[in-house]
Amino acid sequence: MDRATPPPGASSRGVPRRGLATLIAALVALLGGYVVVAASSAAAAETLLSQGRPAMASSTESAAYPASAAVDGSTGTRWSSAFSDPQWIQVDLGAAVPLTRVVLNWEGAYSRAFTIQTSIDATTWTTVHTTAAGTGGVQNIAVTGTGRYVRLNSTARATAWGVSLWEFQVYGDTGTSACGTANAAQGRPATASSTQNAGFPAASAVDGNTGTRWSSAASDPQWIQVDLGANYPICGVTLHWEAAYATAFQVQVSSTASTWTTVYSTTTGTGGTQALALSGTGRYVRVVTTARATPYGVSLWEFQVHTGTPTPPPTTPPTTPPTSPPPGDSVLLSYNKPAFASSNQHDGTCWECVPARAFDMDPASRWATANPAGWVDPGWIYVDLGATATIRQVVLQWDPAYASAYQIQVSSNASTWTSIYSTTTGRGFKETLDVTGTGRYVRMYGTARGTPYGYSLWEFQVYGTGGNPTAPPARPADPTFPANRLVWSDEFNGAAGSKPDPAKWTIDPGTGQNNEVQYYTNNNNVQMDGTGSLVIEARREAAGGREYTSHRMNTGNKFHVQYGRIEARVRVPKGNGLWPAFWMMGADFLTGRPWPYNGEIDIMEVLGRNTLEGYSTLHAPAYNGGAGYGQKYTVPGGADLSAAFHVWSVEWDSKGMTFKLDGNPVFVASKATVESTRGPWVFDHPFYVILNLAVGGDFPGPVDGTTPFPSRMYVDYVRVYQ
Repeated sequence: MDRATPPPGASSRGVPRRGLATLIAALVALLGGYVVVAASSAAAAETLLSQGRPAMASSTESAAYPASAAVDGSTGTRWSSAFSDPQWIQVDLGAAVPLTRVVLNWEGAYSRAFTIQTSIDATTWTTVHTTAAGTGGVQNIAVTGTGRYVRLNSTARATAWGVSLWEFQVYGDTGTSACGTANAAQGRPATASSTQNAGFPAASAVDGNTGTRWSSAASDPQWIQVDLGANYPICGVTLHWEAAYATAFQVQVSSTASTWTTVYSTTTGTGGTQALALSGTGRYVRVVTTARATPYGVSLWEFQVHTGTPTPPPTTPPTTPPTSPPPGDSVLLSYNKPAFASSNQHDGTCWECVPARAFDMDPASRWATANPAGWVDPGWIYVDLGATATIRQVVLQWDPAYASAYQIQVSSNASTWTSIYSTTTGRGFKETLDVTGTGRYVRMYGTARGTPYGYSLWEFQVYGTGGNPTAPPARPADPTFPANRLVWSDEFNGAAGSKPDPAKWTIDPGTGQNNEVQYYTNNNNVQMDGTGSLVIEARREAAGGREYTSHRMNTGNKFHVQYGRIEARVRVPKGNGLWPAFWMMGADFLTGRPWPYNGEIDIMEVLGRNTLEGYSTLHAPAYNGGAGYGQKYTVPGGADLSAAFHVWSVEWDSKGMTFKLDGNPVFVASKATVESTRGPWVFDHPFYVILNLAVGGDFPGPVDGTTPFPSRMYVDYVRVYQ
């Protein structure tokens, strides 16, 4: 069962290369996460109805371009028809709903003449919009009518190819009592009866990414459940099956996760995408499969839950994480103490993964057992606290190579060990263990690996009293939000034609990453406009072996910041292949730490091919590139981000980050949730700010004949508050 390539909904910006060494290949952990999306509506109760719903079409160019790709929420996948007229694509909304608008995000092969039609039964159709002068690009079309089925009927192609849509979005006025189309399960805690291996956890079915999945062991029965955080009226479940689907399964709800009520049952499951209407109330929703359709396990790309009451974006984590250190007089005892292990890895895939790395308070370094001789059971690592201590808590931040069965042991002599904690159901990620024991030495003794690989820990922290502790470096105090003490800014108020202030900005010429096609010039493509804005210009001109030029600059070695509100007011350009960004890189990149171990904070990315959407994303060793931890979002009311200035910001402290667009939260990244569902949090250190306008590449796609050049990104200001 091959993995599909993840959609590029949270792609990495890539790394500025200012004289540094070749990047180390990133470890991609395909795991779940906690995200939050601001509500988007063009009217008080308008809702996106089509995303994830069943879709069909008159034809497809090939199996790579199915109808479902136009309603999957990803602007990196598309439906494409055969090369003939007429063609159509339709979506089943599940119930008849008053419709308000249709958004067509065309690929280069668009339709010149088409109608939009609605139907109650997919047999008799009513036309609600018609045109013989289609423009391609993104068409936002107001409509009036009611229907369960909505169809785009193309009668004349604008090119020699077929017709092709990145996205076919249908909005309607659902009213307050209708079943919402938002996914209440996305980013919530998920568990399952089993996993095929660590690469296919339950969290991957609720991460909003149709390129990651949960996969079970190859047996019956199996189950997956999600905790919504509170009781909700459940009115629908959408299952995006991988090829290994269930023919017989039930959907169940519960308020306690112990007593379950079945709200849907079938013995004739079809696989594919199943949108199930149902009725029930619960905090927990579970799919229980009793018969597999294949010899493999069961596997879901996405498990979506729809509720009758929209869930507002939370601004705090869904659950309260365990207190670390535990209450009382406990302190960190293990920092920078001598460490020993059964073996350790030190090669091209895990450089200097020695025992000391688990005790250095550096979440981007780790210990791992040797490869391949050490990929056996048991495997162990212990720390010498320097003197006898009372142990009250142990915190383990696992790499994907985790222990499913292990003990925490203490000893006075590193020879005779006493177990103070034991489990056979270790789940990996971050485990905070409240324990009681006395000893100078503390050991993690693994007896069963959760994966075919060895044992590996980013962090192994021991808290308690006694010992001979070394205090870790102090971190800056958290700001209080809304932070209002301005600590750095550039208002770009220079005279027309003047260049960025060299005391604040380093110009970063050269080529980009991610197969971008521009060459960043040395200040040639940037200037003040004389009215208070910086103008970054992308041009179609040859330089540095490339056919396009643009500009990139950063505050590296001139201004670094840890925590605060970092914001910029930006107007982005529109056009296929354009990729403006306002982002940050961990400052240790400048002293040799490779990406993504230094951490990357993408405050704003917009793709010129669809300026109705923005992206905010985090990248770290365990979640980066297409598996970055982030969110795609729209402006309330469906506004075009290229039509005006907008303020993007991140409020960042030691507990996490809240990303905002024009003051409205669009994505919350809780440190505790990331550590317990994705991997280590590598953002508690200084970062520097970057502005750039890329052209082409893996994420935005290519430029074409419609892309305007020159194209300009306007920046009114960049400000940092604490």
